[in-house]
Amino acid sequence: MQLLLASDLHYNLPQLDWILDQASDFDAVVLAGDHLHLGSTVPLETQIVAFQAYVELLAERTLPIVCSGNHDLTGRNSHDEKCAPWISAADMPGAIVDFGRIDRDDVRVTVCPWWDGPSTRGDVADQLAADARDRPARWIWVYHYPPDESPVSWSGRRHIGDRDLNDWIEQYSPDVVLTGHIHDGGSWVDRIGATWVINAGVQPGPIPPHVIIDSTTGHAEWWSPYGRGDRRLWTAA
Repeated sequence: MQLLLASDLHYNLPQLDWILDQASDFDAVVLAGDHLHLGSTVPLETQIVAFQAYVELLAERTLPIVCSGNHDLTGRNSHDEKCAPWISAADMPGAIVDFGRIDRDDVRVTVCPWWDGPSTRGDVADQLAADARDRPARWIWVYHYPPDESPVSWSGRRHIGDRDLNDWIEQYSPDVVLTGHIHDGGSWVDRIGATWVINAGVQPGPIPPHVIIDSTTGHAEWWSPYGRGDRRLWTAA
């Protein structure tokens, strides 16, 4: 399974155009949260419609996998906690979205929402517990917030990470967690126990920082305008 990861596009239409142009070369495109730009002069409602249209076009070429980030929270859920109701299977047909999962080529991808309160956090805990059952050879999480005390959560001044994610990684040891949130961190990749954590980062320009992951070979390659890197996550069976 060939995955293309990008995050924190913040309504950067040239970068979305680039992703759309590349999409057919991949089995899935992962957009790991913060799709909207709160500081834009474009109304959020317009941004949402445009982003959903991009996902619809992506679905014609590949499998879009989309999770919410903290900038995407435009409504409230049944717990009266903030959520991104527009990132839904009904609004994005053909995509795997918040609380969704996909099994393909002996790989399970679990898509977690940005949670904004204890009740939704409990829903995410239940989601991970359910998806841990009968897990296949490889298990990948899409989770916007990176783990705490990690190079991928280093902002340049301090770590901005999610301790709950650290606890869940320790509990379940997924193979890979695909994150975002930190725009210019200390590293694009880290390893916590047996789990690899990846954050492509954010840079200006028409091509977003991105990571290509081959789940068969275990090879991950990172590209940005200011640096490149690669890692062998695991050895092909």
